[in-house]
Amino acid sequence: MAMKRGQVFTAADLPSLSWLKVLNPSVRLGQVHHALFDFDGTISVIRRGWEKIMIPLMVESICGGHPPTPEIEVEVTEYVDRSTGILTIKQMEWLEWAVRCYGLSRAPKTARQYKRIYNERLLRPVRQRMSQMDGSQAARDELMILGARAFLQGLYRRGVTLYLASGTDHIYVLEEAAALGIAELFEENIYGARDDTKAQTKEHIIQRILDEHHLRGEELLVVGDGPVEIRHAKARGAVALGVAADEEQRHGLDSRKHQRLLAAGADLIVTDFLHHRALLRYLLAGRV
Repeated sequence: MAMKRGQVFTAADLPSLSWLKVLNPSVRLGQVHHALFDFDGTISVIRRGWEKIMIPLMVESICGGHPPTPEIEVEVTEYVDRSTGILTIKQMEWLEWAVRCYGLSRAPKTARQYKRIYNERLLRPVRQRMSQMDGSQAARDELMILGARAFLQGLYRRGVTLYLASGTDHIYVLEEAAALGIAELFEENIYGARDDTKAQTKEHIIQRILDEHHLRGEELLVVGDGPVEIRHAKARGAVALGVAADEEQRHGLDSRKHQRLLAAGADLIVTDFLHHRALLRYLLAGRV
């Protein structure tokens, strides 16, 4: 597809591509100047498998020593799936509510206490993976979705302002982004979760970027693997790029992610960033 610098077109103008699913043919492309990325599962796989830690913790906490029922397991799994991308403390607030609603636990805890237990369990595999990194780019790339580094660098080199937003605690996002060697691409625009403020939610960050830079929706690209950032992007007219990547393989289709991105209303879906050069060309209309 030949494009002129700064050309505006829609996804309907794109050729048929096996690696890019177009769900909204009318989305306007070619005008991206700012890009907000989710972190876990979109760029990083350091925390892959977090659901396998959160779901059992929630079921265990709700049941309070009683045998889990299929109904509780289904409710928890569905909640975790639809809440992917929100602040961890918000998920734990739901857990606190669910524990009290079921009334099975003799020792219900607060959301902060549940979050502390969750972090303790999750940090074991996270620390193990990070300890195996030898400082080389190859080792760093082993903990990233394929092509993610090149895609980020391509946007950065073309003058796109990058932002990183995550429901994971701010201190861990900073640490893990630095370990992957990508923190400098986001400069001061890294926003991890802070329990005491709503200013760090993806909804508020997206709105703030649009307001502070007086952007039209199509000038902001939002990239993520969860429904939260995609829904907020769509609500504000931003370009919503879903990433349905298999985190174990670091590429290829995760059908569960694909379904929730469809439901959230993603404009476009990829399974990795292996075709980053073409993707950059379509999003930026040939800007170099």
